[in-house]
Amino acid sequence: MPSYAATQTETIAATPQQCFDALVDYDRLPDWQNGLRSATVVEAFPNGHVVDYELDAKVKTVRYRLRLTYDEPAAIDSRYLSGDFKQLEAGWRFSDRGNGTTDAELAIDLDPGRFVPGPVRSAVQRFVMAGAMRDLKRHLESSG
Repeated sequence: MPSYAATQTETIAATPQQCFDALVDYDRLPDWQNGLRSATVVEAFPNGHVVDYELDAKVKTVRYRLRLTYDEPAAIDSRYLSGDFKQLEAGWRFSDRGNGTTDAELAIDLDPGRFVPGPVRSAVQRFVMAGAMRDLKRHLESSG
């Protein structure tokens, strides 16, 4: 089965701390991240959380659990624990540009592990891979 990998970099008009805080505010994440139905913390530990995600892929609801570790405010890394994929790795990096803006980078590697129908695959790519950075930028720059 194919693996889908993407890396995106964007300059965001917010500090690294604001970027970090937005992404770990799991109660509010579904309010601004397109397609995300829920993000539920199931375990907290020093420098991280285990979070269950539900994603509306239009044709199917996709569920997965990630162990997220933090290097606040510079990085968020995830390790796939369970769910509808074979593997999902993602990492955010935030570099302060020194002028109230941040270079944000998101790297994702997704292996569905089985045949995924075209509409579901397209929705997952659009929401998980392409949409996360766009939604973060829009959220922070519209609320600033």
